[in-house]
Amino acid sequence: MKEKIHPKYFETTITCACGNVIHTRSTVKDIRVEICSACHPFFTGKQKLIDTAGRVERFRRKYGSPKQKEGESKEEKPIVSPDSAQTSARPSGEK
Repeated sequence: MKEKIHPKYFETTITCACGNVIHTRSTVKDIRVEICSACHPFFTGKQKLIDTAGRVERFRRKYGSPKQKEGESKEEKPIVSPDSAQTSARPSGEK
């Protein structure tokens, strides 16, 4: 290995916003992160919704909540069979 071209390697701590602390080695002394494996929804199995400007509520209003209250039902669209569907008005010579 060439000398004086490699960065210094330190004992470091990674600190998450949830309070989790991980001790490791890195070229950076202290690292602060917002989400770690202890609080990330993928690893914990819990879903945390980070709402930005009401987007979650707007989505739920548009598409409905996954858990609807009893007595409520989604609007059902009539089922149209392929035989009863109207074909577009095309001249008889074109496909």
